[in-house]
Amino acid sequence: MAIRSISPFSLYNGASIFVIFLLSIGPNFVYVLGDGESMEDGSGAKYPGCSNKFRKVRVRIWLKGAEQPSELGINAKFGEVLPVLQADAVKRQILIANPLNSCAKMSSLEETNAIVLATRGECTFLEKAKIAQSSGAAGLLLVNTDEDLEEMVCSANDTASDVKIPVVMISSSVGSKIIDSLQKKARVDVLLYTPNKPILDMGILILWIMAVGCTDDPEDDDDDGVFEIKAYGAIVFVVVASLGLIILFFFMSAAILWVVVVLFAIAAIEGMHFVVVTLITRVFKGCERKVKVPLIGEQLILSFIMVPICIFVSVWWAIHQDSPSAFVGQDFMGICLLITVLQLAQLPNVMVAAALLGMAFCYDIFWVFISPLFFEKSVMITVAKGNNNSGGPAIPMVLKMPRYLDAWYGYDMIGFGDILLPGLLVAFSFRYDQIRNKGWSDGYFLWLSIGYACGLTLTYVALYVMNGHGQPALLYLVPCTLGLILILGAKRRELKDLWSFKATKKCDT
Repeated sequence: MAIRSISPFSLYNGASIFVIFLLSIGPNFVYVLGDGESMEDGSGAKYPGCSNKFRKVRVRIWLKGAEQPSELGINAKFGEVLPVLQADAVKRQILIANPLNSCAKMSSLEETNAIVLATRGECTFLEKAKIAQSSGAAGLLLVNTDEDLEEMVCSANDTASDVKIPVVMISSSVGSKIIDSLQKKARVDVLLYTPNKPILDMGILILWIMAVGCTDDPEDDDDDGVFEIKAYGAIVFVVVASLGLIILFFFMSAAILWVVVVLFAIAAIEGMHFVVVTLITRVFKGCERKVKVPLIGEQLILSFIMVPICIFVSVWWAIHQDSPSAFVGQDFMGICLLITVLQLAQLPNVMVAAALLGMAFCYDIFWVFISPLFFEKSVMITVAKGNNNSGGPAIPMVLKMPRYLDAWYGYDMIGFGDILLPGLLVAFSFRYDQIRNKGWSDGYFLWLSIGYACGLTLTYVALYVMNGHGQPALLYLVPCTLGLILILGAKRRELKDLWSFKATKKCDT
């Protein structure tokens, strides 16, 4: 449905639209985030007894009989393979190694078939596992020296086939909590297993519907306050967005993240007001009554009612971001913000679209796939995940849905830019069809909408094939939208008109 602006509070100036646009392009990617972050199988050689695949391990912990939040671990290349199903796993008591590094013969364990907890260092992973096994342990839980989970491998000279117990690494913070509890004589139990991810989760389907729905909201015939994107905007986009990513990557802190959250919340107030007021006045014609306000002029009465409500929703979300239901508010605010930008900003022709989407295509691929060559990590994914150590909030410029059917929980997410940037081209195709009096079959809007849906589907297929590793969605969306309109335009001999198109009349929606 097209939406026209009737809001007296709308941000109808280039600077405001530019700020909202920058907030909306944020990290552009499709990603699965949660305890189940993908673990890539190392490229090290496989030896007898040392050929296990690296898998994520769900570590369920009980402290004094009370279950604690589940943690993430990674199994070793050697040792017993953990069960996939929780029902096949065995809950065991954790005992602290003596010595703590498990590099010397341990004293007899107080409990047989217990899981031994040891720290990393002083000797190899394999030596630790053999010592723990010889002491009667049913498994070894290794505490890393930092928050990363590293691959535990072995060499050609190691006799890994002698290890018959599972070996799992956990992070430093998780291990410290367990060690602290054990030193206080508290009983700690653990259950280890490696659940598979479902092929399809309902969260992905809902995200797909939301994303396609946003791009299929064409622009209206009201050109007042519309901000037309220029070709040089593509360069501005890449430079500003890249600088923002670099700043967040190197200087991410709770303070900076809260600044981003506040800016998003303020922009979302305008987005919610714009969408809600427009929809209500279209459905209920009696709500278009206005009142004169000194120094401001005539304003909708409904606007004065909705502004405090939108402020309340935005503030409530900002305060309760850690709530399990906070994603509902974030998605609603995000969708309203995206629709608002698609109404206030537009592409004039395919030439500008090619410049913007072409630069965005390269930007997305570089910061997801190529940036690790220069920064050791994927800058885009690192920024999108946020800094868990900072105690700050997560980056809000994404739509996300919980993975209810996944044992790893977490969220499926799609960046605003993956909706907004192709959406601008889809909206242009709608205006072009209307002005050139084209129908569904000989026009471009329907085909680009289908192309976007197919591109997003390809993105999720790639996400599954890549075991949840974040995907630069524009890698698939740009060819399926920009590539499609270029091919169709060339085939129909209309590419020249599309490339340098100038609207001579308003489209009738």
